[in-house]
Amino acid sequence: MGSSVRIAPPPRTRRSHSERTAETRARVIAAVVASINESGFHRTTGSEIARRAGVSWGAIQHHFRDKDGILIAVLEQSYRRFADQLGEPPTGAATVEERVELFVDRAWAHFSGPEYRSTYEILLNLPDDLDDAWIDNVIGDWERIWANFFPAPKSSKRRVGELMQYTFAVLSGLAGNHLLQNRGARVRATGLELLKDTLVRELPGSDNAPS
Repeated sequence: MGSSVRIAPPPRTRRSHSERTAETRARVIAAVVASINESGFHRTTGSEIARRAGVSWGAIQHHFRDKDGILIAVLEQSYRRFADQLGEPPTGAATVEERVELFVDRAWAHFSGPEYRSTYEILLNLPDDLDDAWIDNVIGDWERIWANFFPAPKSSKRRVGELMQYTFAVLSGLAGNHLLQNRGARVRATGLELLKDTLVRELPGSDNAPS
């Protein structure tokens, strides 16, 4: 009988320090999101996060400093994914109606998704003394995305800012009603259509926008 041929296993690739750090951070953030979705904000304790992530609390502190640091990281990731969800705006030839339709539908895909529940509960329970420097980056990203979808002259900057805040408030409110009151699909669909109608009417460049 001939001897069997043994195939050597492929060499193990050693992960870099940055790769290990990124993996640990991702596991911790995923643990927080899952725990809040399943058990709520107040039951998402440090020990529960560590258990779900499969790492020690000391390791978590090394990467995030404390629980507040984890919460900020979850919020930052949520808003980054929100930006990714919105994606690229339509071409320059697109009408205001087409831009609004695409923007609101993509935004609602994020606000109605499972990850937003953790975002919503964190925002409701953030400590008053939490460092909010991260918000400036989020607002800056939000403003850039909005400007890509809805370019407007500088003279309309104040009005555009009001519409941007209004849009965020409506989407947050509809998502909150869905999470807290389990409102029906008809209510959400009506709210989204009203939002679209308002933006089409009020955005600079629309035929019906106030002069």
